[in-house]
Amino acid sequence: MNAVVELLIDGQPVRAPAGASLLVALEQLGLALTASPGGSPRGAFCAMGVCQECRVRVDGRRGVLACLTEVREGMRVERRP
Repeated sequence: MNAVVELLIDGQPVRAPAGASLLVALEQLGLALTASPGGSPRGAFCAMGVCQECRVRVDGRRGVLACLTEVREGMRVERRP
């Protein structure tokens, strides 16, 4: 059985695979962080911390890179940093 963690994203409880990056968890949940110039949701640009498009607020801390942050039990995430 695969382990999961429970966390809050924009105030909503969700479950994500333990060990996943926050960016992967958000994408698996269908919660886009970025949009195309036309406004359509799209995936991350680099997924390695260079572009910084995936900045979120985690437990009140602004500017956290979702691609470099592992999900953990009870974390509070806001998609608009």
